[in-house]
Amino acid sequence: MDLEAARARLIEHLGQEIKDKRVLKAMARIPRELFVLQDYYYAAYEDRPLPIGFGQTISQPFIVALMTEALELKADDKVLELGTGSGYQAAILAELVKRVITVERIPQLAESARKVLEKLGYSNVEVHIAGKTLGWVCEAPYDGIIVTAAAPCVPEALLEQLAIGGCLVIPVGSRWQQELLKVTRLKKKNRIENLGGCRFVPLVGEGAWEE
Repeated sequence: MDLEAARARLIEHLGQEIKDKRVLKAMARIPRELFVLQDYYYAAYEDRPLPIGFGQTISQPFIVALMTEALELKADDKVLELGTGSGYQAAILAELVKRVITVERIPQLAESARKVLEKLGYSNVEVHIAGKTLGWVCEAPYDGIIVTAAAPCVPEALLEQLAIGGCLVIPVGSRWQQELLKVTRLKKKNRIENLGGCRFVPLVGEGAWEE
């Protein structure tokens, strides 16, 4: 099948709702088929999540675009991602910002993501195995934090790693249904926006769900 044509159709579809042209251009440059299991190559540019093994998924492209747009990224930013998965979201971030720190609790996924990102030449991405504490404290503060797994509430540990004025985008709710929240850290009271319903795998760790 013509993957280039399929990618172009997907970007055109996303452009009906995603207004940040930088996000669309980044997604247009990235071969999503390299981040999915070989059995799902044919579906790489369908607007739906796909399994990547170990009970995890690569997110629906629209949700990826929506979350990335919500971060309001600038070229000099440093961004933290929780839930590397296949590495697709990290690749998009790497196209848009100076540094990406991404953490993954499943070592096999972290290693395969690292290999694909290196193959594509992304030298501004660091892939780490997640520890007990949510996030990656030693590199804080971050201009943006994106969480690609669902938490029961907004973790205080992540807000503490966010710079003033920075945005945290995270699915919050039950294990089966969540709302996508954008939290902007301010000096006095944080601003919270609801971006709509979503479904993600659970975020595991202190301040989130137990395994």
